[in-house]
Amino acid sequence: MRLVLQQVLEDEVTTWLGRDWNSRRDGRREGQRNGHSDLTIKTTAGPVELKRPKLRNTTEKFASTLLGKGVVRSAPLEALVISAWVRVLSDRDIEALLAEALGPEAALSKSTASRICQRLREDFEAFRTRDLTGLEIDYLFLDGSHFKMHDGTRAEPVMVAYAITTVGQPVLVAVEPASAESTDAWADFLNGLTNRGLKVPLLTITDGAKDLINAVDTSLHGSLRQRCLIHRCRNVLAKIPTAHQPAVKGEFWAIFDDITKPAGQAAVDQAQARIDAFADKHRQAFPAAVTCIEDDRLALTSFLRFPPEHWKRISHTNLIERTFGETRRRVKVIGRMPGQASCLSLVWAVLDRASAGWRGLRYTPAISRQLAEIRHQLDRPTTKENPATDTITPAA
Repeated sequence: MRLVLQQVLEDEVTTWLGRDWNSRRDGRREGQRNGHSDLTIKTTAGPVELKRPKLRNTTEKFASTLLGKGVVRSAPLEALVISAWVRVLSDRDIEALLAEALGPEAALSKSTASRICQRLREDFEAFRTRDLTGLEIDYLFLDGSHFKMHDGTRAEPVMVAYAITTVGQPVLVAVEPASAESTDAWADFLNGLTNRGLKVPLLTITDGAKDLINAVDTSLHGSLRQRCLIHRCRNVLAKIPTAHQPAVKGEFWAIFDDITKPAGQAAVDQAQARIDAFADKHRQAFPAAVTCIEDDRLALTSFLRFPPEHWKRISHTNLIERTFGETRRRVKVIGRMPGQASCLSLVWAVLDRASAGWRGLRYTPAISRQLAEIRHQLDRPTTKENPATDTITPAA
């Protein structure tokens, strides 16, 4: 939204004056550009900061036909931007949509529409190909969601990665398409990240998809793996009669809540003992649910090795899930997107905007030391002559 509005304002001034920046030839009107002033536009998604072009030595006052003298109503523009993404940002579509949403007087020239489209394409391509060497991360979250991109075919996955850096900042890492969530597709996705310089994280958080797990074990060797507790809870409850689900749900979360042991092997052991107690209690009545929680049980408690201040955030992938839900809500009325490019553009646009509002994690010197010790343990080989007292098995 900021990019579109800023480009419109700049082009309006150029058209009004009849000359470009730094042009000395006579224009349509007297006057010169005189820098910019700050402008805040209220939108349904929050304030948008712009730079309003300033003019001097003019014989008449310039007024933007898009913004006017007051505060813009952003709902039509937000609808315009989303529609533009969905329509693959066609120059002609952008021009038509602006005229439709804002009136003929606000229609853009083809050159302005072309510049907007080109800048957005360049932004997305720069995101997809940027160097990740300088990105230092502790936690990596992986998930995918399916969208209908091609006529007459089933929904296809869009794979997403976001991370928490070593200073606690969230960052969107990658958005890529695939024909299926296979081991090869996920491995190619992860290998692409490491080839661009992404370092192996301390902890990788995923759902329980076998192909994704296999790819993580192969491509991110040395990283611990956490299985999303929210996904696993849903899996367990799906095997419980409806009348018993509230009670069992409470018992499931009681396994991981209120851990009294210090972070590390002691906390993991406490949670594993609770899993044993849960299994003993429900094995006869709900054997399928017990098998569900015992399957890959070590990966359910990996997060307990990390600082307790981070446990709530690193035990699930729900942040991506909620954002995917927002994306699906926006495209629900469309039914099917016109192609892969428009789908990727929309998912990236929504995730990019959402990630700007994601909260980071609290890092203190003590937390940083604890994470440094975990990193040291993951890199240190264990031998019979020098056994580790608190061994951490990668991908456990």
